[in-house]
Amino acid sequence: MKRKVKTKAKVNDDYQKRGRHILFSVVFLVLGFILAFSYRTLGSNQEADALESSVILKEEAYREELISQQERNKELTDEIAAKQEEIREFERSFSTREEDHAILVDKARDLRLLLGVIPAVGQGVIVTLKDADYDPIEQNPNDYIVHESHVLRVVNELRISGAQGIAINGQRITANSYIKCTGPVITIDGRTFPAPFVIEAVGDMDVLTSSLYLKGGVIDGLIRDNIVVTTEQSKEIRLSALRDES
Repeated sequence: MKRKVKTKAKVNDDYQKRGRHILFSVVFLVLGFILAFSYRTLGSNQEADALESSVILKEEAYREELISQQERNKELTDEIAAKQEEIREFERSFSTREEDHAILVDKARDLRLLLGVIPAVGQGVIVTLKDADYDPIEQNPNDYIVHESHVLRVVNELRISGAQGIAINGQRITANSYIKCTGPVITIDGRTFPAPFVIEAVGDMDVLTSSLYLKGGVIDGLIRDNIVVTTEQSKEIRLSALRDES
């Protein structure tokens, strides 16, 4: 039997083929590894991108919601400010109406006092006018008795000084009252009163008294006319209303 003997050239050819197989195997192995790594890396990147996109979308949603809430808060703040201004305006209007009402009430009361339809009560002054002593043989008696002009001086001064009510010998004086002298007596609204004449006035007693005693004023003039004048301050004077007088 003959043995087959491989030639040197054939052996080299076998080695070359086997080397190429090994080389191809190594190349394919490396390529597979690269492809697998690339796939894993690509997948990881895609997941990271997807996660980042989700976070960005949520942030955008939160930002839009925050902006919307801020705008709503501003609207509510403006609405509250407008309501508060309406309340302040109502309070000012109400206060003005209250003040106007109080002023009207005071004016109505002053008018009633002036007309004498309601009693006048409070502090004030009492002025008494008396005839002076005289000798009827040597002196003119008209120069020593109280005339309506003397009474009117006192009444007008008291009115100007803010007297809320005035009465003469208990007779309430109104804006329409008339005073007339008839000899030693005077007539007030049809009623006759003899001297002395007691004039009562309700008001600030210090102001009323000061106005009467002004230099060159009412009291000085009465004294020059020989009228006996006395004044008295009172913490409580009550003047009856006209309808209450008998």
